Amino acid sequence: MELVVLSVAILGGLGIASAVILFITAKRFSIKENPKIAEIEELLPGANCGGCGRNGCHDFAVACAEAKTLDGLHCPSCKEETMAKIAEITGLAKAVSVKPKVAVLHCNGTCDNRPRKSYYDGPMSCHIENSLYLGARGCAYGCLGCGDCVDACRFGALAINTRTGIVEIDTEKCVGCGACVGACPRHLIELRNKGPKGMRVYVACANRDKGALAMKECRVSCIGCGKCVKVCTHDAIVVGDNLAAIDFEKCKLCKKCVAVCPRNSIVAVNFPIQKAIMAEGQIREEVNYVENI
Repeated sequence: MELVVLSVAILGGLGIASAVILFITAKRFSIKENPKIAEIEELLPGANCGGCGRNGCHDFAVACAEAKTLDGLHCPSCKEETMAKIAEITGLAKAVSVKPKVAVLHCNGTCDNRPRKSYYDGPMSCHIENSLYLGARGCAYGCLGCGDCVDACRFGALAINTRTGIVEIDTEKCVGCGACVGACPRHLIELRNKGPKGMRVYVACANRDKGALAMKECRVSCIGCGKCVKVCTHDAIVVGDNLAAIDFEKCKLCKKCVAVCPRNSIVAVNFPIQKAIMAEGQIREEVNYVENI
């Protein structure tokens, strides 16, 4: 019995001594963190999406607290008021405002436009399906609809539409972090300027096959005909590798390219309709023409 008590006493003493040594060591070698870091991190969403280019929200907070200027430091999911508060905490001038961006899908290969040719019966992963074959709808450039981008989004902005078979992006929830861009194995998602009142014009196709083949693969595939280039007066459109591309920095949202595209490959979204008038027995819709942005 005395041996047991002695053993317990020795072990207890060693435990207490170890705790004291660890406490003293922790105090001696502790690194005091800049209190501004915690204040800034409290303002951040905590999604750790990486849209700021840093390794999570804490790393972004550290960068802001230690920076000499906030230029180049921007959290895409933060509002302007939040960035202003960060500037106030750091005592630095507020960074130059960054135009808000949203993700767009360069594919309109819905079930109606791109009929199913086979059925994929494997793991629901775009990366895996893409490595195996062209996809259930036979287009090597189209959305596979398995949802890798949906899983990557920390803000619930993406979802697979079960009727169309392709991903849909909720621009009200999208913060432009770019996580979905890296998740798509076919590079179909791009970050573009959100645009005034959410208005955007872009080519909803990534097919680089020649015209005849592209038309067989999808009813709304771009065939690189160049008609959009000819009508654009702002040099915002180029055609390369059988595919048109619109530079959102140069685009003035005039929508001339939308009207002339024979394949309906160019999409215009969120353009407000002013009114509908009757003319020559048909309804014509007048839309806002945005010349200077």
